[in-house]
Amino acid sequence: MTDHQIATSVLVIGTGGGGLRAAIELAERGVDILAVGKRAKSDAHTTLAAGGINAALATMDPEDSWQQHAADTIKESYLLADPETVRIVAENAARGIEDLERYGMPFARETDGRISQRFFGAHSYRRTAFAGDYTGLEIQRTLVGRAEQLGVPVLDTVYITRILVKDNVVFGAYGFDVSDGSRYVIHADAVVLAAGGHTRIWRRTSSRRDENTGDSFRLALLAGGRIRDAELVQFHPSGLIAPENAAGTLVSEAARGEGGVLRNGLGERFMSRYDPDRMELSTRDRVALAAYTEIKEGRGTPDGGVWLDVSHLPRDTIMRRLPRVYQTLLELQMLDITREPIEIAPTAHYSMGGVWVCPEDHGTGVEGLYALGEAASGLHGANRLGGNSLIELLVYGRIVGAVAARYSRNLGAQQRSAAATEEARREIDELLASEGPENVRALQRTLRNTMTEYAGVVRDECGLTAGLAELDELEGRMRNVGVHPDTAGFQDLAHAFDLEAAVLAARATLESALERRESRGCHNRSDYPELDESLQVSLVWSGPGRVEHEKIPPIPPDIGSLMREVSTAGKLVE
Repeated sequence: MTDHQIATSVLVIGTGGGGLRAAIELAERGVDILAVGKRAKSDAHTTLAAGGINAALATMDPEDSWQQHAADTIKESYLLADPETVRIVAENAARGIEDLERYGMPFARETDGRISQRFFGAHSYRRTAFAGDYTGLEIQRTLVGRAEQLGVPVLDTVYITRILVKDNVVFGAYGFDVSDGSRYVIHADAVVLAAGGHTRIWRRTSSRRDENTGDSFRLALLAGGRIRDAELVQFHPSGLIAPENAAGTLVSEAARGEGGVLRNGLGERFMSRYDPDRMELSTRDRVALAAYTEIKEGRGTPDGGVWLDVSHLPRDTIMRRLPRVYQTLLELQMLDITREPIEIAPTAHYSMGGVWVCPEDHGTGVEGLYALGEAASGLHGANRLGGNSLIELLVYGRIVGAVAARYSRNLGAQQRSAAATEEARREIDELLASEGPENVRALQRTLRNTMTEYAGVVRDECGLTAGLAELDELEGRMRNVGVHPDTAGFQDLAHAFDLEAAVLAARATLESALERRESRGCHNRSDYPELDESLQVSLVWSGPGRVEHEKIPPIPPDIGSLMREVSTAGKLVE
């Protein structure tokens, strides 16, 4: 099969909010750009973000500041966020909102025209801008519209299998079309990696099928990059258990914010055991741990969950304040939440770790390769402040776009490697020739079961070691997969690469979780239940068995002095 040859100045991998914002910046600067993705740009993962986007605009609370936003972010991260990354995001957040306004984003506004902002999680002030309960969807629509205005070319049926590198310098990427299998060699001066996180490697996840499978981890590592804090994964407390094909679908935390209560299988309101002051309005990591503990200790529901009950609320309140929750449960389970409780369990929700990047420009240490969004690391530490993920896309999308544009313009010459291209081509050829008895989908399920069993909300050395042993066995079985494209397309080949990425991400997660011998934020070790101050470090994984400790830089005094405990009473939770 002949490869399609494409040349561009900058290639963006991923067409969610981060990738599109970088592409827009490049196009506005007159740089030749190509964006590629493996799913429709209108249906990127960004569309699922509901709550809002953070910036200290001070439209509602004049005393708010970007410094306080930074302080809240670092505090919530359990001191694992990189202070410079936090500063850059907080200080540039208002510019990110201005950019969205310039593109036509329909923010909710007060009667006098100010952008409305609300409380969200452990924020000191109201700084979360929003558009109903579908903020991410509106942001994605806005960015898609702006990209189309600028004529940004998008190929959203192309699966990138390798970033092409020679002597630690990027020169493009290789991939195939999931519809017809045609191959692409894309030569580029610079590559921006914005292909999401790795939460799909758990059985219950808020990510949809075939997204967030760890593609960014695999692409970066094979290119010479490293992975930071893979073990730091945020579990959302309220994911649906049924139906199986929608397991992990989120029930908005607004359900708890409006007065919903959590009960175990015995009918007990169990949060009084874990956070008697805040109860259901406790932080995400605390509520997830509480639900997990109730289930693990045998007080769960018959199907292994807990109950979230809003049926005591007035029907009118539910229909006005929780319409999407009501509609979702009606469609998926024929359940009327005004009458019956919802069966939920913790679900893998957000990768707070990701590709190692430096804070100033999100360079990866591989020349010409940048990463941003959920693909990258540094902002969230061991617990993400609700609403920060969307603003991260806008801030670093703009910064990385500008840096990549400058890098491309200053590049005097570029070396390419026929050997690197041939290796990428051969990798696909070998998978297509696979006729083994193992089914890729079955192996994906096996991996998700392993990660759920041994690397869920609570981990321990015995379980993590068992998980690694199962991973070894799974990798052996992967050598005997069968890949069978058909008239419907080359999705089976895409699934095989998803599995390769997921297994790599799983190993990074398990080995890093084994190394972090403490409990901190989202990372709970039952054999090390206390926080260890000596582990106020990032864990950097550069391949099997290679985990290094990276010191967190000091917190600037003007930010550190503002750090404090923030009550969530009367606020929407994260």
